Amino acid sequence: MRVLVVEDDAAVSYWIGAKLNGSGHSCRFSGDGEEALRLLAEEAFDVVVLDRMLPKLDGMEVLKRLNGTRHPPVLVLSALDETSDRVAGLRAGADDYLGKPFDFAELLVRLEHLSRRHGQAMAAPGDLLTVGDLVMDVAQRRVTRQGVPIELTDKEFRLLHILMSNPGQTVTRTMLLEKAWGYGFNPPTNLVEVHVFKLRSKIDKDFDPPLLRTVRAIGYALG
Repeated sequence: MRVLVVEDDAAVSYWIGAKLNGSGHSCRFSGDGEEALRLLAEEAFDVVVLDRMLPKLDGMEVLKRLNGTRHPPVLVLSALDETSDRVAGLRAGADDYLGKPFDFAELLVRLEHLSRRHGQAMAAPGDLLTVGDLVMDVAQRRVTRQGVPIELTDKEFRLLHILMSNPGQTVTRTMLLEKAWGYGFNPPTNLVEVHVFKLRSKIDKDFDPPLLRTVRAIGYALG
């Protein structure tokens, strides 16, 4: 999983990040609500851990601003843990709510469940994904650009599906390895680069404008 941890307590963020990394997952950190919204608009994540008490924009306001937008599932992690607090968080749009103090094993299981459920929803048959003039029919496993059919291998189709499910957002190399190949680690190989090169030659060659962008030292973005 790639997790966005939104927490203004640096010690808590460091501890969560170290535990997640030790479990084979990767993290990005934000210390305030405004930065969290910017990161969610720019980069792809599998799940978000969101504190309620944050500078600039608190967690409840972040949830309200995410409503109606495409975003990963959000688990609120807060010291405000009365029943009324949990109900308010869930009604504001949180997918799950866990009080502090907490056990990391429980947090991890909840995050994995949210990520898995989100991934299954993204892969649901019948979806029609569109980025610019590039169209993917998930159920028919058909891709066209400007109405022209594009033949893809299974792995290229999977990579493109991941990118089209996160339009305009940076999808990291690690995230592609995890979702397309099932790797829980980052192997010293150019596997992703080779397949993305082939994918780019099919969806961008002879078409304008180019859609697939390389985000240096991070990953790729479509659109």
